[in-house]
Amino acid sequence: MSYPESRRSDVVETLHGEPIADPYRWLEDPDAPETTAWVEAQNELTDAYLAALPDREWFRATMAAVLRRPRAGVPKMHSGRYVVTRNDGSQNQDVWYIADSLAELREGGRVLVDPNTWSRDGTQALTSFTVSPDGARAAYGISVAGSDWETFRVLDLATGTELADDSVTTKFSEATWLPDGRSYVYTHFAADAGADGTETVALPRPTLRIHRLGEPQDDDLEVMAPDDDEAMLYSAVTDDDRFLALSILWGTETRNRLWLYPIETEPDGRSRLGPAVVVVDEPVAEFSVVTTDGPLVVVQTDLEAERGRLVTVDLERLAATGRPEWVELVPECDATLLEVTAVRDGYVAVYLTDAAPEIRRFDRAGRDLGPVPVAGGSLVGLNGRPDSTECFVGLSSVTVPTQSHRLDAASGEVMSLPDLVPATEDAFVPPAVTTHRRVATSADGTRVPYFLITPEGSDPSEPRPTILWGYGGFRIPILAEYRSGWSAWLAAGGRLAIANLRGGGEFGTTWYEAGRLNRKQNVFDDYIAVAEDLAATGSSTPAQLALHGRSNGGLLVGAVLAQRPDLAAVALPAVGVLDMLRFSRFTVGAAWVSDYGDPDDAGQFAVLRAYSPLHNLVPGTAYPATLVLTGDHDDRVVPLHSHKFTAALQHAQAGDAPVLTRIETAAGHGMPILTRIETAAGHGVGRPTWLEAAEWADLLAFAAHHTGLHPAAAVTGAE
Repeated sequence: MSYPESRRSDVVETLHGEPIADPYRWLEDPDAPETTAWVEAQNELTDAYLAALPDREWFRATMAAVLRRPRAGVPKMHSGRYVVTRNDGSQNQDVWYIADSLAELREGGRVLVDPNTWSRDGTQALTSFTVSPDGARAAYGISVAGSDWETFRVLDLATGTELADDSVTTKFSEATWLPDGRSYVYTHFAADAGADGTETVALPRPTLRIHRLGEPQDDDLEVMAPDDDEAMLYSAVTDDDRFLALSILWGTETRNRLWLYPIETEPDGRSRLGPAVVVVDEPVAEFSVVTTDGPLVVVQTDLEAERGRLVTVDLERLAATGRPEWVELVPECDATLLEVTAVRDGYVAVYLTDAAPEIRRFDRAGRDLGPVPVAGGSLVGLNGRPDSTECFVGLSSVTVPTQSHRLDAASGEVMSLPDLVPATEDAFVPPAVTTHRRVATSADGTRVPYFLITPEGSDPSEPRPTILWGYGGFRIPILAEYRSGWSAWLAAGGRLAIANLRGGGEFGTTWYEAGRLNRKQNVFDDYIAVAEDLAATGSSTPAQLALHGRSNGGLLVGAVLAQRPDLAAVALPAVGVLDMLRFSRFTVGAAWVSDYGDPDDAGQFAVLRAYSPLHNLVPGTAYPATLVLTGDHDDRVVPLHSHKFTAALQHAQAGDAPVLTRIETAAGHGMPILTRIETAAGHGVGRPTWLEAAEWADLLAFAAHHTGLHPAAAVTGAE
């Protein structure tokens, strides 16, 4: 196969005494004419190749059917009103509905916000939604073309009309309403930080600010400015409206400082913040405020409890002694505490038991009232309030999107809410599957669990084409959750393996710590171990295996591809962090130093150099068929990673398998698609339905072709 020319320059940089060649550095500028021409040439090649795949149309029809399936989110109650998202299967973006009662919401409710009216191609998305304490207003964020940048708008909930207010632009934040209902707190970045979504330079230091409705953003009041360039700020108002709880983190580190700002009232009725009460100023563990109970603040933490627990701190005693005294409320157990919400007279908590969610109730004294009889592979939402026993729980599974339940936290009674989902006569019928729990053994002897999902009736000891999905980082738990593409792959007769790798959040702090910084190689070893276990148990073979992961998971696939090119037939690194020597120089990349290490530090550089996918490709090696996915203006994991890796891999390839790249034009991180569509794309939950369907169809068709999977029959609901 003849690849487009990728000019090799003579750029060499000496880092910590080692000369590092960077022949494709010119691809770091996404807007340079040479880069644009390279992108177009790569996409032309990829378009032609994908168009010739024999089962591409089957996957297109099946993905269209999967995404025509109606769906709904998890209800939430705000000041007497209920809101929920819905999609009838024909809409690019979910629509927000509101009602004055749960019964009215179940009957349909009324449309509050319809993002499908914002752009013809569905590429403007609603990214955050918060309601003022009095229930009069809501602030929501709008993202354009998949950018992490969002602009806040404010709605009058009684009329559904937009209020006149100055646009507030931010990133990695939502509007945290103060009790006056006329002002909110958010994280502010400098206006020149690239709010058009095209910046490649690192983000400036954030500040915490208060925005007053009707006043210009330039007049917003600065609350605090952290003393660290890599600081990230997250705020929430406590249930009793007494405090603004602020978590201050270093990058993506989970350990945080915790400050409480007393909320005061000015003579004109507006809220203001008093001097901070410093609860934790040394980030030794994770601290998250759940609720308040008089002078007590209830906190979820892994302090002296790697699986997590609930504790209280007495603010009056803190004021007297100057240090927090933690009193245990709900002790640590064998399961991992994932999330807690306060309800009247108690708490509802979600635990992970062997990477599967379990819901439990507790009274105010922390006494365990037992499990809640709902099941699913992953938690989607947990919405409760301390003034009500009503709590909503949303769960998903590999082939079934969100299923919501109403829990009465006092009695334990559960009511399923299937009528929240719009009715349809021609819905996609997901394939029946069987989930097997397996364990592989990593290079250092660590037991690495994974899920193996097979079509019902399939003998798991007979090898079949399999996608191995992994992530392994940032303490994010990887569960048996819904992703639309899984249904199509399983319907085609393929298998899915979901690996629980070190670095994730499935099994507590020690599990997470074992997969970051100078221990990152453990993650790659774990993934390799799962792949080898699939072969050893007869479930798959290297010729039938496809490696897939996104973002940090893209790094995972890239690193394993470089280290073990014999492991699989296909590699699908999506929006991966692939240049580990320069990642910290672009957009939010510096925040990842907490997980990856700092390439400017000599010792950490050596670790990064040892596994950086871009720098460990060997010319003349036979690498697996590879489809690299990215967005050409991704403002989280900038496309230079995928561009440079693609060029280097094409240069190094000695095998017959193609190395292709799909570059999503003007797209966001997480949802790449062929540039022939010529449109902007969503980011995360904001991606339009058509883009998601096309992305999965091409990815799965490529994987199927090179693993020998051939769909045998049409799928119910497919065109």
